[in-house]
Amino acid sequence: MNDVVEPIPQHFDREVDARGLSCPLPILRAKKALSEMQSGETLKLISTDPGSMRDFQAFARQTGNALVEQTSDGKEFIHYLRRR
Repeated sequence: MNDVVEPIPQHFDREVDARGLSCPLPILRAKKALSEMQSGETLKLISTDPGSMRDFQAFARQTGNALVEQTSDGKEFIHYLRRR
């Protein structure tokens, strides 16, 4: 069964492709991208690491950036983070 999850953010300010990278590289790429963004801007990060779902939840809690949405089709994991 394939659960379809609709991505909430239709707009994002920056996209990072972290496909093929495993922990901690997707988090490090997100951290770098967010540091170059303005407060309130949204980052879209695409990962193929299944652990990235929980990793980005913890990252958002620890950094104060908002985890706006997470979606997955089973192969790719898409994370939307809003810069604090």
